Parts: sequence; C-alpha cells; structure tokens
Amino acid sequence: MEKNAPIYVAGHRGLVGSAIVRALQKKGYSSILTRTRAELDLKNAEAVATFFEQHRPQYVFLAAAKVGGILANDTYPVDFLLENLAIQNNVISAAHRYGVRKLLFLGSSCIYPKFAPQPIPESALLNGHLEPTNEAYAIAKIAGIKLCQAYRKQYGCNFICAMPTNLYGPNDNYHPEHSHVIPALIRRFHEARINQHPTITIWGTGTPRREFLYSDDLADACLFLMDHYDDPEIINVGCGQDITIAELAHLIAKITGYTGKLIFDPSKPDGTPRKLLDISKIQALGWKATTPLEKGLEASYSDWLQKNQSLK
Repeated sequence: MEKNAPIYVAGHRGLVGSAIVRALQKKGYSSILTRTRAELDLKNAEAVATFFEQHRPQYVFLAAAKVGGILANDTYPVDFLLENLAIQNNVISAAHRYGVRKLLFLGSSCIYPKFAPQPIPESALLNGHLEPTNEAYAIAKIAGIKLCQAYRKQYGCNFICAMPTNLYGPNDNYHPEHSHVIPALIRRFHEARINQHPTITIWGTGTPRREFLYSDDLADACLFLMDHYDDPEIINVGCGQDITIAELAHLIAKITGYTGKLIFDPSKPDGTPRKLLDISKIQALGWKATTPLEKGLEASYSDWLQKNQSLK
C-alpha cells in the first residue's frame, strides 16, 4: 500500500478496527478514512455507495461487524445474521463498484466445524456442522468469504479473507452479558474484587481450550497480508498456542488481584471443545505474533481501568 493512498477502515472504533488504525498511523499512512456508525450506517446500501463514490478508497479493511459472546450469539441469531450480511454485502459490493484495488475481509475462527481437526487447517471450512450457539454469526462470515471469492472469480477483484482466532485487547466490548470471555472475566473479576465477593461462577466446565490473539498482533498481520498475500483462499491468523478456560480464568484473577474462589457451572454450555488454528500458512509467508498472553492481558486490564476510572 502506498503511504498516501486513501485507506478505509470499516469499524474503526471496535477492537480490531482501532488496532488497524493504530498500526497504519504507526507505519506512516497519511490518508486513513474512518466513519462512526452515526456518520455512516453500513447496513444502508445507498449510504455506503455514496461514501465510496465520494471518497474513492483504494484499500479497504473490513473489520466492521456485529459481534458478541456465546450468550449474545445464542439469544439474537436473527440480528447477528442479518446485520452482518448487510454490512458485508454493502461494503464488498461498493468496493467492486468503485474500483477498490484491494480489500481485506476479516472472518472468524467460528466459521470452522465444531469438531474440526486440531489445529484447524483452512481446508476444514464447510467440512462439518457448526457450533450451534454461534451458527448465525458463522454463516454470515462464511457468506462474506464466498462473496469475496465470487467477486474475484467473476470480476477479478483482489479481495482476500483472513480468519483470526479469538481476539482481545484495547477497545474490547466489556458488556456484562454480550462480551467475549476475556473482557467478560476482566470486568467480573475486577468488580468482584472491589465488592469483595468471595466466589465467582463461570459458565461451563472450564475444560475447553482456546487460542487468544492480541488485537495489535492481528492488526500487524492485516497490514502484512495487504502487502504479501493475494490468494483467493482464506488464511488463518493466530498465535499457535491455546489454554483452557480454567487456566485463563485463574490468570485473569491473578492480574486483576481477585483472590476469591472460582466455581465452574457445568450446566452452562462449553461451546466448541477446542479451537486452535493451523497457522503454518501465514508463518510460511514470514509473519508471527509477538505478544505473550499474560502481557496482553495486563495491557487489556490497564485499558479497562483507564476507561473506568471510578471503579478503581
């Protein structure tokens, strides 16, 4: 990407989009296009087309999405399916219509079957049943992948698709019910310490294994892929290591200073038993993550404290 080329980051206020903006700024890109949801509703096809027509971005990072944890995904499947389909369809279609040179679509590791081989290779896509609790979100992301590949096949568009593992970092969503596991636990443990709660109950058995990637590492990978990857097939982005939910919970308890007892509730869903990505493809290109989990969690907790001064 040329340093002065107009680059649109869709979803720049979110966990991933904000990290991409930081990475672009750090590397000296001078024409970064961003719009808040109030300024540009990506679910509105006409508004999206007008934006692309007026500003003519040359490169697009499609990081905008409706996201949430198990509870949110399982409770609002219509919202997760329709909103993500609309966002993707509108941005990808406008990118083709107005001559974007390259677009990076960000999917998710939940696109893979619930019982995919471990580590999960890119070839596992559509080779088994999805995890039911986030099926709607996964189907939307799969549709986005297929739309990018269809535009490439029919029109020759240079649209690429990256599949990140579970993410965390600054600007995460800390909603008490709709957040992912790391921000949810950071908030719960912090508030439990402040309120001196003797125990915390955590959904599931604690045995599922998950891989977690710091958002700034993903942003670095996204810029790397824009410069070094042009294939039609999806590519995984992860750190190559996983951890049990119980181990994660104890680590976050340590970082937040919570010393109470952790109780795991096996009556609640665990989700996929294990989700570790095969990252040999991106490693072969020369990229790897650099942020250790504990260091990233400390940075995430610091971000939470800065945004919630009154709760210190």
